[in-house]
Amino acid sequence: MLSLPTLRAGILARRGILGVASVRAAHGHGGDVIAAEDFSVPRYYDKRTYPLPDVPYRKELDASQKSLKEKEKGSWKELSDEEKVALYRLKFHQSFAEINKPSNEWKTVVGAAFMFFGITGLIVWWQRIFVFPPKPHTLEEEWKAKQLKRMLDMHVNPVQGLSSKWDYDKNEWKK
Repeated sequence: MLSLPTLRAGILARRGILGVASVRAAHGHGGDVIAAEDFSVPRYYDKRTYPLPDVPYRKELDASQKSLKEKEKGSWKELSDEEKVALYRLKFHQSFAEINKPSNEWKTVVGAAFMFFGITGLIVWWQRIFVFPPKPHTLEEEWKAKQLKRMLDMHVNPVQGLSSKWDYDKNEWKK
């Protein structure tokens, strides 16, 4: 069970009041410690709507990358195309064209939708066979024909309704 001060610290951290990180300990369940991420620090994102992120993609550089960054300060005419691409990849993970490249995610979505419809169809089929009662006899064609004949014999709605469309002399529907 979490203690009240730990719970308050977690709530304040979720609301952004505590800026650094909140720590929650699971007492009696292995002693796992979960640290929340600090969302007040700028992060790198590859997004079409936000093409220039606040921070570069690579923060820690090795020796060759540091020498390339020093070479960047000089004339760009002296840089080869590969070095320019390497400098670009230090700043950005993907190019704008790579971000806009279509993915095959639609296949997963359509497949999941068809699976959902298939499972739903199987459930409806099972219910029609094993759950729902049989159709009432009043929905059979023979019963409907008898009911229509009876309504015509009783002259139901003779002015504007069903009987007004029946020709009683010829025993057929009016044209």
